[in-house]
Amino acid sequence: MDTSDETYRDLVEQQQDLIVKISLEGRLLFTNSAYSELLGKTREDLAGSVFMPVSGEKYSDVIATQMTKLFRPPYTCIVEQWLQTPKGMRCISWSIRSILDGNKAPVALVATGRDMTPVKNDQKAMRKRDEELMLLLESGSQMYYTHTPDHRLLYVSPRIRALLRCSRGSKKRAWTDYLTDNPVNAAGLERTLRAVSCGKREPPYRLEMERGDGERIWVEVNEIPVVKNGKTVAIAGSMVDITEKMHVDEGAAEAEILFKGVRPKEPRVSARSPLKAIRSIFARDEGAEEESV
Repeated sequence: MDTSDETYRDLVEQQQDLIVKISLEGRLLFTNSAYSELLGKTREDLAGSVFMPVSGEKYSDVIATQMTKLFRPPYTCIVEQWLQTPKGMRCISWSIRSILDGNKAPVALVATGRDMTPVKNDQKAMRKRDEELMLLLESGSQMYYTHTPDHRLLYVSPRIRALLRCSRGSKKRAWTDYLTDNPVNAAGLERTLRAVSCGKREPPYRLEMERGDGERIWVEVNEIPVVKNGKTVAIAGSMVDITEKMHVDEGAAEAEILFKGVRPKEPRVSARSPLKAIRSIFARDEGAEEESV
């Protein structure tokens, strides 16, 4: 064997990544030690076997669609494959390239694979934590959102979408698109602009907003600027629906005005009431009383 061939084989065999050569019919022509060890089989057992043993038709269709790219420029593709191994299901990310003849026609395929199962497990755990955090956030009265310094929405809580009756095809992209023409909204917008420019938290404020169905609601907003390197990069906030509270307050204010406008009448004392008679008796002069006696 040529020294260069031996060196090349040593490099291939010492790789931790999986290396295989595949015929155009999808059968294994060569496997390195890492691939054999992963599957717990010898090279003789793997020779001629189908390269894509997948767990379901769904994965087969996706992989077959991606591998059609191997027969046209640039003759490469990347696919993920779930393999059943002695250690359980493993996710392998394959980078596949076609071997071309002199006429640039594919004659075989070479694939390099890496076990991505730990990464997939971390992503799954992260998604689970995100779901738990979202469940915690969505269970309270406050609803959360973030927007850029120029008011473009970055994240909107599902409950806010439900509150504002946002449709999937809505063209509203900035939170200011939901504000009414109520003058009180100008003060709230001013506080947001101050928070962006100063990078300091502003006191809570109230806004009147218009829902997708045209109904107007009131919310109380509490925002805090997200500052990086001395510059505000986003605004994170929470809001609470106070529409019902505002209606109650307005009703109470109207009732107070109504009661102030009506003055209660003073009670009239009858001329023959016992109380007046008693007062007249005690008010009489003693001498006059003796005279009458």
